[in-house]
Amino acid sequence: MKTLTADGGQGGAGLRARLRVIVESDIFTRSIIVLIVINAALLGLETFPDVMASHGRFLMAADHVILGVFVVELALRMYAHGFRFLRDPWSWFDTIIVAIALVPASEAFSVLRAMRVLRVFRLISSLPQLKRVVQGLLSAIPGLSSIVGIMTIVLYVFAVMATQLYGEEFPDLFGGLHKSLFTLFQIMTMEGWADIVRDIQETHPYAWIFFITYILLSTFTVLNFFIAVIVDSMQQTHEIEVDHAQASLDAIQARVEALHRKVDQLSQRPPDGDNNRRGM
Repeated sequence: MKTLTADGGQGGAGLRARLRVIVESDIFTRSIIVLIVINAALLGLETFPDVMASHGRFLMAADHVILGVFVVELALRMYAHGFRFLRDPWSWFDTIIVAIALVPASEAFSVLRAMRVLRVFRLISSLPQLKRVVQGLLSAIPGLSSIVGIMTIVLYVFAVMATQLYGEEFPDLFGGLHKSLFTLFQIMTMEGWADIVRDIQETHPYAWIFFITYILLSTFTVLNFFIAVIVDSMQQTHEIEVDHAQASLDAIQARVEALHRKVDQLSQRPPDGDNNRRGM
């Protein structure tokens, strides 16, 4: 019984190792990427009523087949990696995305069914370049929260001022704090801000001073802080990856040098036959 258990354990470990090689191979990964792109195209075609009327059954069948492939892929990865699969956040991400598509089609879950297109996000976990970008964005969140706080303060202060200055003459734009916040957010995105300012200048000739000051603070200063924080975070992420790669190379080089030293020692040691002859 012990022999059977040991053999079974070794057989299971060997099967996991072979599956791990398969699921981590370039061919397997590229095949999944191709299926994700095809699935995204099919979901896009489902938004055209004419296409659904003529090819709806084929599109739905193809969607179900691809979903089945994704389920099998996740099952293989779970078995191949074991508990390491649960420790990987990207594995959880893929599992949740696929699980959403498995929700039954009913009125209560219609929103989740519409979220099937989220499967396109699996491209992020499949492509290392996209994963690095997302990791850089996530690491930038602490810095971005401070920038959001500054932007909120600027937006709130100017919204209160705009409501008091222009609320009576322009109630549609600044007739309340909520309207002023929306209008100033629109101006911050540079959407139609010149037309808004020109209309206000007809009754308030010096209004341009207020809005130019606001644009300089919000758009040209605070929004650029966002870009600076994100770029800095991505640069730090890249430097960390480079340091890890360099550390791995240094470790490999150290092992190779140690092997060279051992080989040199063995090559300098005289054979046993020579030692015996010298003893005679």
